[in-house]
Amino acid sequence: MSKFNLLKRDKNPRGGLSSSGRRRYNKATGGNLRPPVKSRPDTLTEYRRKGSFLVRMGSSQGRLFDSKGRKTRLKLSLEAWGYRGKSKSEAVALGRRYLRTYQNKKK
Repeated sequence: MSKFNLLKRDKNPRGGLSSSGRRRYNKATGGNLRPPVKSRPDTLTEYRRKGSFLVRMGSSQGRLFDSKGRKTRLKLSLEAWGYRGKSKSEAVALGRRYLRTYQNKKK
């Protein structure tokens, strides 16, 4: 994997990466980052993607709000994916429900 440094313009101020940031990342690393699933998932792929994201980010270290009460990049990225809850454990629980739904519908 090649080295990739995020620039300020690559970050969306409302959380996550901007479309140009995803494009730069994909070009530099050969990855396939796609835009977040903001609404309730419709397809199997959306259930899997959103569930995996919520579990991964909800399990990550760090706080949702800084010492001054401002939203951190973690909280902003969760909101970019449509999560409006107040705790990381709720995000993990929702993500696991989406992944269970994905497994059940896949059969």
